[in-house]
Amino acid sequence: MARRSIMSKKELKFDEALAQLTEVITKLESGSLPLEDSMELYKEGMMLSAECHKKLEKIEQDVVKLVDDSGAVSEFEDA
Repeated sequence: MARRSIMSKKELKFDEALAQLTEVITKLESGSLPLEDSMELYKEGMMLSAECHKKLEKIEQDVVKLVDDSGAVSEFEDA
């Protein structure tokens, strides 16, 4: 079964990667794909999952640094 790859070469935004990951999960959960296609889709899902994780870590790092009104950067402290 020839299948178009969900992941493209362009940089995905977090929401796009998450939507594609959700699509992969839905297809895998259907159980209607041949084993070979399921394995390819699983690999794609793992790449999308890693991409989402990487983006979330980057966002978390950005959120930890807060800029006050004077433009000074201060670290966010856990409560």
